Amino acid sequence: MIPPRISFDAEKLLFVALSLFPIVVTFSNGAHPAVVQGSNNSNPTTIAVNVGVILDLETQVGQMGLTCINMSLSDFYSSNPSYKTRLVLNVRDSKRDEVATAAAALDLIKNKQVQAILGPQGSAQADFLIHLGNKSHVPIISFSATSPSLSSIRSPYFIRAAQNDSSQVNAISAIVQAFGWREAVLIYVHNEFGEGIIPSLRDALEEVNTRVPYRSLIPPTATDDQILQELYKLMSMQTRVFIVHMLPTLGSRLFAKVKEVGMMNEGYVWILTNGITNLLSSVDSSIVTSSMQGVLGIRTYVPGTPNLDNFMVRWTTKFQQDNPSILNPTLNIFGYWAYDATQALAMAVEEMGVLNFTFNILNASTDATDLNTIGVSRNGQKLLQELGDTTFAGLTGNFSLINGQLESSTFQIVNINGNAARRIGFWTQENGLLRDLNSINTSKYSTLKSDLLSIIWPGDSTSVPKGWEIPINGKRLKILVPVKYGFEQFVMVIRDPSTNTSQVTGYCISIFQAVVEKLPYALPYELIPFAFANGTSAGSYEDMVDQVIYQKYDALVGDTTIIANRSLYVDFTLPYTESGVVMLVPYKDNKSKNAWIFLKPLTWELWLTTGCFFVFIALVVWILEHQINEDFRGPATHQFGTSFWFSFSTLVFAQRESVLSNLARFVVIVWVFVVLILTQSYTASLSSLLVVQNLQPTVTDVNQLLKSGEKVGYPRGSFVHDMLKEMKFTDSKLVPYHSVEECDALLSNGSAKGGIAAAFDEVPYIKLILSQYCNKYTTIPTFKTAGFGFVFPKGSPLVGDISGAILNVTEGPKMKEIENSWLGSTTNCLDSTASVSSNSLGLDSFWGLFLIAGAVATLALLIFVVMFVKRNWHIAASSSGTLWGKFVALGRRFYQRDFNYHTFRKGRSRDRSTVEGAKENKPVETIENMNSPPSLSSNSSQIDDVNEHGTPSAAQLPIHVEEGCPETTSLPV
Repeated sequence: MIPPRISFDAEKLLFVALSLFPIVVTFSNGAHPAVVQGSNNSNPTTIAVNVGVILDLETQVGQMGLTCINMSLSDFYSSNPSYKTRLVLNVRDSKRDEVATAAAALDLIKNKQVQAILGPQGSAQADFLIHLGNKSHVPIISFSATSPSLSSIRSPYFIRAAQNDSSQVNAISAIVQAFGWREAVLIYVHNEFGEGIIPSLRDALEEVNTRVPYRSLIPPTATDDQILQELYKLMSMQTRVFIVHMLPTLGSRLFAKVKEVGMMNEGYVWILTNGITNLLSSVDSSIVTSSMQGVLGIRTYVPGTPNLDNFMVRWTTKFQQDNPSILNPTLNIFGYWAYDATQALAMAVEEMGVLNFTFNILNASTDATDLNTIGVSRNGQKLLQELGDTTFAGLTGNFSLINGQLESSTFQIVNINGNAARRIGFWTQENGLLRDLNSINTSKYSTLKSDLLSIIWPGDSTSVPKGWEIPINGKRLKILVPVKYGFEQFVMVIRDPSTNTSQVTGYCISIFQAVVEKLPYALPYELIPFAFANGTSAGSYEDMVDQVIYQKYDALVGDTTIIANRSLYVDFTLPYTESGVVMLVPYKDNKSKNAWIFLKPLTWELWLTTGCFFVFIALVVWILEHQINEDFRGPATHQFGTSFWFSFSTLVFAQRESVLSNLARFVVIVWVFVVLILTQSYTASLSSLLVVQNLQPTVTDVNQLLKSGEKVGYPRGSFVHDMLKEMKFTDSKLVPYHSVEECDALLSNGSAKGGIAAAFDEVPYIKLILSQYCNKYTTIPTFKTAGFGFVFPKGSPLVGDISGAILNVTEGPKMKEIENSWLGSTTNCLDSTASVSSNSLGLDSFWGLFLIAGAVATLALLIFVVMFVKRNWHIAASSSGTLWGKFVALGRRFYQRDFNYHTFRKGRSRDRSTVEGAKENKPVETIENMNSPPSLSSNSSQIDDVNEHGTPSAAQLPIHVEEGCPETTSLPV
């Protein structure tokens, strides 16, 4: 849709044009009569089709275009002599004037009934001309009006046989992104050509996070003084990246002044659109070599072909014939487009066939200036359709109109060195930046500077400019600082009423000063307190952030927290403090002083499991040792006491009973190892309870505060208040505090006495409190925040450098020095941020040991039972009765001594010599029937004949001697 301003100007211009119509037409026809093209135009079988041509014939582009149009028709009809149509050119000179352009078009449409118009040359001229084309259905075909404001969508009869200027904006933004420039100033001519590209260019830059802080509009007729005044304004800004969009006539004057004021030195970046680079050959070479060295540019890519080379040679000859006064003519992209556009029109007219190329006259009138007398072309719609369907291999490549204009996917990126533009790469819509078209990678879109060849920047520098600098003649940065009441260790403003000056110090200020010292350049600034005339604070932190948003100040330095809603409108540096909001609560002394402190090292599950295993091990050892070890025999109470004594005495490794069975020894070894681990762990845990001070918080969870209805504190004016409100704390439960001392007083009183049960604050403030009261309070992590950062306007180029300097400061010893100086040292305090947990040892820490001990004891018990049953199975087999009787028989055998065990055999060997020496005095029983087993029943009366210790005496044990056999007792006890 046509902007209202342009529509109004168009109507006004048309009115003026119609008023001057007779004069302009007479002059134009006199100077440039109609030209009929084609070798066979006199053939009565061909049809002449009138076509208008409107160009600025006083300009090189206009003269070049007319020559290319004539050559195109000559080549086309020479190659196709059998075609039935011939284009007849009706040339008009617009004389660089919009009024003359409109009058010439009106003449061509009314009097010549042209079927199409080639031209006009400029975007401003085309903006008015397309209205006539829409009204008369005459296609307006321009090969040089490139402004995006001229759209075939709102002007269907406008055909742009050239590239839209907006097609290059993504190539420009890719270059800016490749070098990481965060700001760029746009410099453009103040007319339709210059303004048309700006909206799409700004959008492209914003997509790569590059801000446009300023747009410099230069009138087409600007004087040198006006240009200098604008350049001086640009020099006072930080941005050093400039994107220029204008035509060479104004561009050459601009760069001459740029060089004059010193803006073509090292550190500056100049990027040209194809408005200048496509016509660079028309720029005075002295300007190029003296004032444009190191400039980057975007240029339309035209692949070299033999046909193009042949055309350039023929064009030079033809142009010099038509314009003998012009020496060393140059051909550029607009000439190629003029040649292709003319051929496309000739092909479209031929495709229409033999038609009646006339107009429908809507209203006959003798008034030559009446717009109502403009007829409507009968074939305009069909010609428009044929043009859209026309495709062929032109001078610039494949000619095809998409949405009424040429589309291009490739641009050259050039670097001006010497008197020419050196190619350093390409840009395509699909692949981004490329060194050459042979290295196309279809897998990704590149914005890497490594994909470009080496660049020589202004000032003959090979170092990439950072894109901004602090201007030498610029103002000092105005940096806002808060005025605080309490916690002045962070920012302290001392005002001198006599001089009305302020001295600003503090933790945050010292860090900022250290960061500025790390910058590789000087950064002049002044700190301005955010206060009224009487020295009181002028507002909250949000108010200070707003001052930066509105760019009333250049930065905000202070204890400003990085939070999401602020970062939407300003840029933060990297944080320079620890992050997070924590809950500060008083300690409670959890060092137990009761009589049962010795039970706390172990949980009740572990105590119970340990006791059960002592009993189990005692039972297993008794079973394994009862038959063979006299220490585990005797009365039941004796056996019970001995077994448990043995088991529990392993706690202190004081067991005196010997263990004879290998199975029992193995069980005891494993159990002693388990007991060793348990006792050592118990000792360590008990020592920590009795020796190390173990402080616990009075509150461990925020929900505990909410359920109990306790009051909590927060720093006045902080965003923490809003966080607590979101956690469902009511206003009646929120108590603000201003200083470290006030926070300590509130926590000491407690919620019941008008104080608070906990305080919520950021880590830096809490560290300041703990530096003074570290033995009274501990912290519980609550929320994550990003910490403190310095605030700058959105897109500020300082953010990156300041953030890098912050890393250098925080990673070095300077940060610790500043922290100890302002916040104090907490090296003598406990780690209050350590998490609180139980000190009791649980079963989950030792179940593996108990599993091993239990498995070993159970395995030993099973082995013993199997061996015992196998050894005494004959007793169970010889016993008559039920199964229970057999078990009873085995039980009785288990309760007896096992004299076959080696310990008893050794004892009998020692007794044998004593018995043989007493043969004279002691009768010896012999067993007459050697095959008879000992009789249990016959000697059952002797079982109870034991001494008072449960051990039979040697005299009470009758000895049976067999010839050639080992000694056996006839009655085991």
